[in-house]
Amino acid sequence: MLSLVDLRTRIAAGHLDPAGAIRLAEAAIAAHDPGIGAIVSRNPTPKVSEAGPLAGIAVGIKDIIDTADLPTQMGSPIYAGWQPKADAAIVARLRALGAVPLVKTTTSPFASHDPTATVNPRDRGHTPGGSSAGSAAAVAAGMVPLALGTQTGGSVIRPAAFCGVAAIKPSFRLLPTVGVKTFSWALDTLGLFGAGIADIAQALSLIADRPALDLGDDAPAPRIGLCLQGFAAAPDAAALAALDRAARAAEAAGARVADLTLPAPLPEAWARHPVIQDYEARQALAWEYAHHRAHLSPELGEQLDAAQTLVAAQYDEARRSAHRARRVLKDLFGEIDVILTLSAPGRAPAGLGTTGDARFNRLWTLMGVPCVTVPVPGDGLPLGVQIVARFGDDGRALAVARMIERALAA
Repeated sequence: MLSLVDLRTRIAAGHLDPAGAIRLAEAAIAAHDPGIGAIVSRNPTPKVSEAGPLAGIAVGIKDIIDTADLPTQMGSPIYAGWQPKADAAIVARLRALGAVPLVKTTTSPFASHDPTATVNPRDRGHTPGGSSAGSAAAVAAGMVPLALGTQTGGSVIRPAAFCGVAAIKPSFRLLPTVGVKTFSWALDTLGLFGAGIADIAQALSLIADRPALDLGDDAPAPRIGLCLQGFAAAPDAAALAALDRAARAAEAAGARVADLTLPAPLPEAWARHPVIQDYEARQALAWEYAHHRAHLSPELGEQLDAAQTLVAAQYDEARRSAHRARRVLKDLFGEIDVILTLSAPGRAPAGLGTTGDARFNRLWTLMGVPCVTVPVPGDGLPLGVQIVARFGDDGRALAVARMIERALAA
């Protein structure tokens, strides 16, 4: 994989210039994407800046995020060839830092559940996950050192785990969603994919203009709650084994690990997540549903059909449930520093007929808290574990994730 940290180090030392770094990404795309299908469109003549902390960093942009120089097609024939007039706020920020938004990456239609044609670079007979399929696959295949995704249920953490890369879903609204196609305004969160935890930590700290987010290895003896999320049904044995391995590695690195069962308001909120998501999706995609129902993907069309029956009272009660759960979770983080849990129920499913199950992700998306996925080394398809921290404590989540990453590699 291409490492953002490595490229920045080589550029700073004069061993590589920004244009050369972009050429590395272009060569990797030409070599690998024909068999993977992660890229929707590419800028053939990118403008490469020589200045800025991310100069020379090629970025994959999920194709629901507006770009002024590339089409934004939402993974849907409804928007085939559609060209925005302006960059999304996050893309404008990347350019200001010197980065090159080089490619648009595949997405499930409107960031829904339907699978794309993208394959998993680790095994092309398996899904890369979704909805940020192309971003996870492009980083895993070494095409770009950084990619943007979005998460409404589990669309950053899950595909990262399936493809064996690091990723963060930051605290809600830490990164701006202006210019990003909305599915659920209470849930949609921009996220970052990279080769390792240091890569996403550096990227997030620069993009968010918060240097303190990049804490490096500063995670002295963290208190970790080991959480199985029993209300979300049982995971595969391989996923449980990976979680146990990560917990033991954390203990060996000095962490204090104790079992954690989430109290009553949190499982209830988890069950209400789909109500909030679908009630808002019905409104966010009202034009597409009213005028182009026949062109919606099968699963999304049926999801929006069912959403028409939701009423405001159900939505309001779901929001109250989420609010109660957030208060309890805030108190819970007075006793622990982070939660260690599953990134996905298991390895990437075989075939391209599904993007996998978000049941171990959606509570944390609803809570708005930062989540980091750490690949767990091993044989076969990748597995990942998830570090969850209190709202606004993204730096701590990254630092503990880095500690576990290093301990697993020892």
